[in-house]
Amino acid sequence: MTVIKSEFFLALNQVATERGISPDDVIDSIKMAVLAAYKKDYGVVTEAEDTKEAEEVEQDDGLEVTINKDTGETHILEDGKDITPPGFGRIAAQTARQVILQKIREAEKRNIVKHYTSQVGTIIKGRVIRFDGKNAYLDIGKAEGVLPQEEQIRNESYQLNTTLAVYIKEIKEDPFGNSKIIVSRADPKLVEELFKKEVPEVENGTVKVFKVVREPGERAKIAVLSDQTGVDPVGACVGQKGIRVKAVTDELGGSEKIDIIQWNSDDNIFLREALSPAIVGNIEIDKEKKYAKVFVNVDQAPLAIGKSGVNVNLASMLTNFNIDIVQEDNGDKIAPEAVQTVALAKTTELPTENKDKQIES
Repeated sequence: MTVIKSEFFLALNQVATERGISPDDVIDSIKMAVLAAYKKDYGVVTEAEDTKEAEEVEQDDGLEVTINKDTGETHILEDGKDITPPGFGRIAAQTARQVILQKIREAEKRNIVKHYTSQVGTIIKGRVIRFDGKNAYLDIGKAEGVLPQEEQIRNESYQLNTTLAVYIKEIKEDPFGNSKIIVSRADPKLVEELFKKEVPEVENGTVKVFKVVREPGERAKIAVLSDQTGVDPVGACVGQKGIRVKAVTDELGGSEKIDIIQWNSDDNIFLREALSPAIVGNIEIDKEKKYAKVFVNVDQAPLAIGKSGVNVNLASMLTNFNIDIVQEDNGDKIAPEAVQTVALAKTTELPTENKDKQIES
């Protein structure tokens, strides 16, 4: 037997398919719209009630709307009795149109938010489509992502139609109840997710990422480890001739240097690795206070500190130690008044005899 589908049935499914929502959501939207139209033209409604949306059909003074999904035939029932006015279909269609479109848009937005909620914590490609002040908006597929100023790389310039890899950080609601998808270029998780994409060993768990710290646009340090014998976690992330780490660097704009470090449970060894590319001497560690005094030769001090203290600051964040850099001259500690100490983000002036040494990363 051939089943002949009505025009209403076909239109219902077409709208649902185009909008990416279920036919039931469309039906619910029509019911709310029809009820709103009835109350406006036939119901005894106060001014306050007239401005409210009919969101709960079954709780509106015993009124109920029924719709035949096959034919589209609509009836209004009050306590089970059909009270549909003659010719109401034409009036309802005129009044309900905007409400139906609004409800469909709301259902569409809910589905989009649900889709991207499951993608929070991943990376996606986005194309810059507009700006609102210092915030950039990106086309990320089914929706727009907001790249706020605080999530941007400081020295990066954004142009229309530029395609960027971004990290889906969270979904926020503004004061008006609208959901915003917040994306980031500055989050350390972006680096971790890019390595997952470029390094199969990270993706399958052979190599694990212990921690990532960043000064976006300048430098990043990533500590990796592997519990499988014969696996070089640093080599896996670097790739042959540095191809893998270069791919990550290119996604970050090309100017951000990435130090890949092997994690070690020995704090002494881990601190030495974290301060790379500098070669350090003795290290005095106070584990209770999470404090480390690191002695370096004069020629290694600029590398250990880094430009504006970036290297030592990142090493501090990576190891969770407050680090002081103390210069030595040919293995002899410089006199206290000539010692340069850097703790976290605080950098003192270089000794007079070393002012001509420019601190570079």
